[in-house]
Amino acid sequence: MDENRGIGFENRLPWHLSDDMRRFKQLTMGHHLIVGRKTFQSIGRALPGRHMIVLTRSADSQYEGIDVVPSLDAAINLAESRGEEEVFIGGGSEIYRLALPITDRIYLTRVHAQTQADVFFPDFDISEWVAISSEEFDADEKNQYPTTYKVLEKRSPR
Repeated sequence: MDENRGIGFENRLPWHLSDDMRRFKQLTMGHHLIVGRKTFQSIGRALPGRHMIVLTRSADSQYEGIDVVPSLDAAINLAESRGEEEVFIGGGSEIYRLALPITDRIYLTRVHAQTQADVFFPDFDISEWVAISSEEFDADEKNQYPTTYKVLEKRSPR
């Protein structure tokens, strides 16, 4: 998210950060990745090496090679029934809002800029979280803005 919690603009990311995309791939590879319908449509395809689950209220939505479920509980139950130990939430804003109360860890990319955004990460109480790691990176030819990668863990896990 950017300095104003912005995470999207016109159904796409409001920045280009190659290192962040690589980090996302490393973190989620081999895991179940839950995304909302709009986020999935912005990606446009199943991501290789991940078990994607699309959360939508639209009962007739079907995507090749993708599980479609009507609720976050159904998505998490499906992933856990397959032996998943760390389910990843990949957005968008509404899915993050639903997941935050039951989330134990956040892999946060903080983009040090104020971008043009029309979708925002939900507000949350940072005092409920502790940073267990933090790495800062400058902007360069492949990364539009300086960033900080943090891993936050809930002080009182569910």
